[in-house]
Amino acid sequence: MTMIDVPLYENERIDDLQLNGLHIIQNTMGFCFGVDAVLLSDFCKDRIGKGAKVLDMGTGTGIIPILLTEKTKASYFTAIDIQEQCVDMATRSVLMNGLSDRMDVRLCDIKAAGDTFPAASFDVITTNPPYMIADHGLLNPNEPKNISRHEILCDLKDIVSNSAKLLCPGGRLFMIHKPFRLVEIFEAMRENKIEPKRMQLVHSYIDKEPTMVMIEGIRGGNPRLKIEPPIIMYKREEENK
Repeated sequence: MTMIDVPLYENERIDDLQLNGLHIIQNTMGFCFGVDAVLLSDFCKDRIGKGAKVLDMGTGTGIIPILLTEKTKASYFTAIDIQEQCVDMATRSVLMNGLSDRMDVRLCDIKAAGDTFPAASFDVITTNPPYMIADHGLLNPNEPKNISRHEILCDLKDIVSNSAKLLCPGGRLFMIHKPFRLVEIFEAMRENKIEPKRMQLVHSYIDKEPTMVMIEGIRGGNPRLKIEPPIIMYKREEENK
């Protein structure tokens, strides 16, 4: 893949995604993507059918839909974020990768997404939302990081309720979150008639508590939850001997 030249601004860099020539623009002073976005793209890639229309809520750098342009045969990706800087960076990444015919990035409040797009207009919604409630823990003085990490501008219920409006019947919601909020997540999904169908826990080490959970829900699905084998991120030196 040949990169198209795009402007870079202060504190920005271009990172190689190590996937068929894809690159992404990130701001070193903002919130750069982490392994959670990569994990979620792998968790959902086999469930996104050919020709699917996909919405990524709270896209940040655009990392999840950009990865999924190579990992799936979905026809089109729409990415939304409330932060103008994120939308600008993600838009330039789309242009840089030559993806303008398959993806666009829009400035949009998640709380208004259900009224911004036509009802039942997406087959799949992906989201890597803020994990922490607004008053949990110390807030970073860097506001973009606050918005990415804490439920300042939207919360879990906003994400799930708007997803329910936008998913077609049988459409799938994919989310990565923190295990300590699992009960809240399931409650919010069922309240909005999105049935939890599949989940997978992510552990840093095999003997440690899980640090992340990935969930797939289906709008109007029947009750039955499949638990995937856990992902263990790292091995200690003694385990490699």
